[in-house]
Amino acid sequence: MPATVSFTLKQARRLALAAQGFNGRQPPAAIKPVQLNRLIERLGIVQIDSVNALVRSHYLPLFSRLGNYSPDLLDQAAWSKGRRRTLFEYWGHEASLLPLSMYPLMRWRMQRATRGEDIYQQLARFGREQQETIRRVLASVEELGALGAGSLSTRQERAGPWWDWSAEKHALEWLFATGEVTVAGRRGFERLYDLPERVIPSAILQQPLLSEAEAQRGLLLHAATALGVGTEKDLRDYFRLNPADSRPRLAELVEAGELQTCEVQDWRQPAYCLPEPKVPRKVEASALLSPFDSLIWERSRTERLFDFRYRLEIYTPQDKRVYGYYVLPFLHNERIAARVDLRAERALSRLAVHAVHEEEPGLDEAGMLALAANLQQMADWLGLERIQLNCQRESAAKLRVALARLGGN
Repeated sequence: MPATVSFTLKQARRLALAAQGFNGRQPPAAIKPVQLNRLIERLGIVQIDSVNALVRSHYLPLFSRLGNYSPDLLDQAAWSKGRRRTLFEYWGHEASLLPLSMYPLMRWRMQRATRGEDIYQQLARFGREQQETIRRVLASVEELGALGAGSLSTRQERAGPWWDWSAEKHALEWLFATGEVTVAGRRGFERLYDLPERVIPSAILQQPLLSEAEAQRGLLLHAATALGVGTEKDLRDYFRLNPADSRPRLAELVEAGELQTCEVQDWRQPAYCLPEPKVPRKVEASALLSPFDSLIWERSRTERLFDFRYRLEIYTPQDKRVYGYYVLPFLHNERIAARVDLRAERALSRLAVHAVHEEEPGLDEAGMLALAANLQQMADWLGLERIQLNCQRESAAKLRVALARLGGN
């Protein structure tokens, strides 16, 4: 077994940033499906979220890494038909888009869901008690093709919050969790469900079924590749594995030489990385990050890696928010240097900046210019004509000067 490798915190950050694809943006004309697919293969997963204060969150991680790409490229990869479709939806890290190549690695989770394991208890109970409804809904999908829950509902009153679903919606979600249906497309943000054989290529569906251990090792190895370096908790969280599954699988990967243990400065827990890791000398990247970006979604890792405590305050009452409603961390020069509360005001064609908070020791002139450039690029990407600064903080005054220098406000 190789000797344990040690990393400084700066080295760990560079490993993580490089693994996550922060290698510099490309001109919009250069961003084609192959670049987008290559990036998602590297990440292994893109979390889906419905909040549309700025843009739906699954579009943002690609913008953070690629720059001004066309969102249609992601729509085609996720929900089109034929060869352009390269992704599928499933419960990866919450609701997620994953490369089709990873479908075999998720089938064990589908089998567990069939047994009522590793899914929400209310949905598991529905699966046990409402098989007649489930079979009726599945028969409708088989007969009619891609369907949304609304077109099947027999419910008279209007559905309410998340778990106040119709019986048909419950049935479709249970079938989705078990892999008996998959997402063929979306109408607005509503899922359209169909049989896997009509959506997933036959070459993938016909692959031999992996054992749970094989699939879990594959997911952990992919997590280690995508994170660069991480603790056992970091790696298992990437695809939402249980500790009882991840711990023995990690030991097996280390024993096989596919992963190696390592130490990171000031981390209390041992970490893991690929053998013979190559630490970049520098990672020059500036990017606004989605709250659901895979670089930062494991909050304790974000604190250990960047000394940055981040909590989403969407569901916090307005008078108790510290930073704002939809706050994007700003990555610059290998640290998270600021937080920006943003909103796309589409009716007024403007990107509204409601708050700017610098992290110690703050942003120098070059850093503030980089933030201004990122905001201008985001406004251009979203098709918004101008940037509106609604923040009265000193940081916003510096940002206003930087935007003026760019000619962006």
